[in-house]
Amino acid sequence: MSDPDITGPALPDFVIEKVPMVTPGAGPSTAAGHGCIVGSGGATMPHSSDGKVDRRSFLGAAGAVVAGSALPASAKSYARILGANDRIALGHIGVGNRGTELHAMVSRLKDKHNVETVAVCDLWKDNRERAAAATERFYGRAPRAFQHLEDLLALKDVDAVVIATPEHSHSPVLKAAADAGKHAYCEKPMGNVLAEVKAARDAVKAQNLVVQIGTQHRSEPYQRAAREVLRSGVLGDVSKYEIVWNYNGPRWRGRPQVKQIREQDTDWKEWLLTKPYRPFDPQLYFEFRLYKEFSSGIPDQWMSHGIDLVHFFMNEVPPRSVVAQGGVYAWHDGRENADTFQALVEYPSFLASFSTSFGNDCDSFSRIMGKKATLVNIGGEGSPRWKVVDERGNHEDNPTIERAERWVTLPGEDTPGPINIGDEDLSHMSNWFECLRDRNVRTNATVDNGFLHSVACIMAAQSAWQGKKLYYDAAAERITDSGVGRQG
Repeated sequence: MSDPDITGPALPDFVIEKVPMVTPGAGPSTAAGHGCIVGSGGATMPHSSDGKVDRRSFLGAAGAVVAGSALPASAKSYARILGANDRIALGHIGVGNRGTELHAMVSRLKDKHNVETVAVCDLWKDNRERAAAATERFYGRAPRAFQHLEDLLALKDVDAVVIATPEHSHSPVLKAAADAGKHAYCEKPMGNVLAEVKAARDAVKAQNLVVQIGTQHRSEPYQRAAREVLRSGVLGDVSKYEIVWNYNGPRWRGRPQVKQIREQDTDWKEWLLTKPYRPFDPQLYFEFRLYKEFSSGIPDQWMSHGIDLVHFFMNEVPPRSVVAQGGVYAWHDGRENADTFQALVEYPSFLASFSTSFGNDCDSFSRIMGKKATLVNIGGEGSPRWKVVDERGNHEDNPTIERAERWVTLPGEDTPGPINIGDEDLSHMSNWFECLRDRNVRTNATVDNGFLHSVACIMAAQSAWQGKKLYYDAAAERITDSGVGRQG
C-alpha cells in the first residue's frame, strides 16, 4: 500500500467549502490551557469566612442566580440574537496554553466575523495579565480582566465565551456559562464525570444556546472530504475502525510554569473546583493530565479526538461496551495516568480500537476497514492524508497482490494533504461564529457530539482503572458493569 500512483475506480466528486487554513504544524497536538477560572455565585450566595463566595454554592445555584439577579422564569437566555452586522463580544475563560492559542485564532477572524474579545478571565495573575496585553495588541483597546468566573458571566454585553480550562472543570464551567445565558466554545473533552457532562448538556439545550465543542477536526476540509468518500459506499460494509497515535516523550511533564507560579497569585481552592481540598501543588496545577482525579490523560486528551472522529465518520451512536488497559511503562516520573493505553470500543455494527504509546513514535495511522476497500489515514491526530485502498483478494492466496490506491484530495488539488496539521486551523472557530449569526444551523460539534465522546472516554478510563469491561445503557444514560438491559 505504498504506491500512490496506482489507479483504481474513480471516486465521486466532492464539493468542499474552502476555509482559512494555517501552515500545518509538524507535531502532535499541544496541550490545552491551564488557567481554570472558576468563580462563585452572586451576592445572595453564602460566603466563606474570608469573604469569598464558596465555589460549590456558585456551581449549584448559578442556574437561578447570576450576579445576584434572578433569571426570569420565562427567559430562555440572556444571549441576544445576533444580526448580520452585530459585533460578537467574547469573553475568554482560561488563557493558559490552549486558551492563548484560541485567543490568537479569534483575533485572526475579527474582521471576517466582526468579533472582539472584550473580557478575559484566569485565576493565575500571570495568565490574566498576559491575555489582557495580547487583547490590547489585537484589538487596540484593553479588555476587562477578571480572576473569577462569575464576574465575567455577569457582564450583559458579553455574548459568548471561550472555555479553555483544565479538563475537570470543562463541564461545570460550561454549565455555569449556559445558566448565565452565554453561548460557548468549550475545549474537549466536554467532561470526564458523567453526571457533570449530562448537567452541562442539559443546561445548554434548556437555554437553546449555540455551543461548539473543541473537537476541531470535524470542521477541517480533509476530514469532511474523507467522510464523504466513506458515505459514498465505496468501502462497503465497515466492520472495524483502528486508530494508532504514538509519541516518544513524557507528555505533560516538565511544564516551566510549575516553577513560576506562587500560591498568592492564584486561587487554589477555586482551581480545585468540585474536587476535595488538598495543599497547593503547582505540579498538579499545570500537569493535571497526569493525575487520575483531574484527568484520565490519554483518553481525555487524545482518545477524545480519535473516538469523536469515529462518531463523525460512522454516524453518531453511543458505544455498547468498552474494555481498556493502560499502564506506566515508559516514563516512571510519578505520573498516575498511563503512558501506554489501548481501548476496544464496541458499536452495534463494528468495532473501534484506539491505541497510544508515549514510549515509541512508530508510524501512526487510522484505518476504516470495509468489505470493498479501506480508508487509510497516514499520520497522527488530525492528519489530512487519507487514501482509499481497494480490496483485491487475500494475501493468503497471493502474497504479492497489488491493491489500487488513490488519495482523497480537495477540489482543484492533485496531491494529498500534509502528514500532520496543527491545532490552529480556523475552520472550527469560523463555524461557531457563523452559527452564532444563523441560529437555524447546528455547529459541527454540538453538545450531543461532546456527550458521546465523553461517554466513550469515561468508559475507557474507568475500564482500565477498574480492570473490567463496562457497558453503556443508552436509554438510562448510565455506565454499568453488566450488559443486561443495555440499549442499541
